[in-house]
Amino acid sequence: MPYTTPAMQRRLEQLETHLQAENPVLLQVVQRFRQLDQVAYRMGLLESGESYATQIPWWPLIAVLGTFSAGKSSFINQYAGVPLQRSGNQAVDDKYTVICYSSSPETRTLPGLALDSDPRFPFYKVSDKIEPIARGEGARIDAYLQLKTCPAEVLRGKILIDSPGFDADAQRTSTLKITEHIINLSDLVLVFFDARHPEPGAMRDTLTHLVRNTIQRNDSEKFLYILNQIDTTAREDNPEEVVAAWQRALGECGLTAGRFYTIYNAAAANPIEDDVLRARFEKRRDQDLGAIQERMQQVEVERAYRIIGALEQTARSFSDKAVPALQNLLHRWRKRTLIADGVVFSTLLFTFIFFSWSDWQGLSYQATWWQWLTATPLSSLCTGLGLAAAAFSLHLYLRQLAANGLLRYARRLGTHHQLNLVHAFRTNTRSWRNLWRQQPVGWRKKHQRQVSTVLEQTDRFVQELNDRFANPSGRTE
Repeated sequence: MPYTTPAMQRRLEQLETHLQAENPVLLQVVQRFRQLDQVAYRMGLLESGESYATQIPWWPLIAVLGTFSAGKSSFINQYAGVPLQRSGNQAVDDKYTVICYSSSPETRTLPGLALDSDPRFPFYKVSDKIEPIARGEGARIDAYLQLKTCPAEVLRGKILIDSPGFDADAQRTSTLKITEHIINLSDLVLVFFDARHPEPGAMRDTLTHLVRNTIQRNDSEKFLYILNQIDTTAREDNPEEVVAAWQRALGECGLTAGRFYTIYNAAAANPIEDDVLRARFEKRRDQDLGAIQERMQQVEVERAYRIIGALEQTARSFSDKAVPALQNLLHRWRKRTLIADGVVFSTLLFTFIFFSWSDWQGLSYQATWWQWLTATPLSSLCTGLGLAAAAFSLHLYLRQLAANGLLRYARRLGTHHQLNLVHAFRTNTRSWRNLWRQQPVGWRKKHQRQVSTVLEQTDRFVQELNDRFANPSGRTE
């Protein structure tokens, strides 16, 4: 099986050229992904033309999620300095919008196909994930996604994803799937809520859908909770109580991880008559906006650690997930095949003995059919070879039948672990594969050492990043 196709080779070379100048550490990470690809090809975990390096986004991703009219679009427009997104009190955008830098002086809006067909973006082939969930929706990818480009320098080197207003009760399953996909890929997730809604408890289900089980995630620190339009609480007797109510709502949902910020858009703010109160609101707004934008500028650093983490997770998935799952599948396949062989061949043997006995009892003066088939040494040899070939062909059919019966279970495991276990299982159950083989195909000691070497190098990559972004010794060499 070829290691990679020419098209994939060109894509990886382009990625390496880009990273050679931007981040040499990540250039080495691409090369280690290539090593894992080699092992995965031999095991059948990757099909021709695939690479683990293209299954993760290499550009920093910032997701902007939230409820309807929470000020997401206004925040993006203010951040970019360009009126990219429509804003208003009602739901004005019903698509996920990927926003990226372009050297062209014009702002352009491109259809969802531009994202679904380009491996450089986080929605590459997302239609294939939507279709099994909602039949027919995969072909309507333009109804879910759009790409916008603009020359804002602040967007250079990063990608923003603006979500449509989130209504947990009305969301379709496919939209929830996209939201989950975005959260998993993003380096930073900004979750917006509208301070004008006085009952934060009513948003509890929405919050659960947006950042479900955030407290249990290893990357929970990437979530920032933003209470927007906080200027509307200036006329309250105790505006701090509004903020405290939202914080309690977050805690009651069990989502205690992540930072909490309060901001508002100065251009669209309600006038605050009290000078002291206005100064206090502006100071808090500027502090929180500065902290948010600082985190947005840091996503490039976080992206580097995230990609190394993905390399480590991919390497560990071989021994922790893929091999045990394949061993379990092969054990069940072997057991089903042996049971099928026992039942079928026992039945055939019993039938043969029964008819042979009947012929011998009923024909005393003429040869039985078996005697006719074995009348000469040559006919005996031909009969034996024919029976052996028929038995072997029947065995191959039974083992393939047993393998097909386990494909649904393999698909379920593959979806859960993000592994192509179906293709790997088919690779292990081809007609020339040994039924009694204990280890999956391609998982020899040299391949195990190769994966172990990659795992050891991930620690070195992290140390190199630490040397680049940190200076614990304080030296100024």
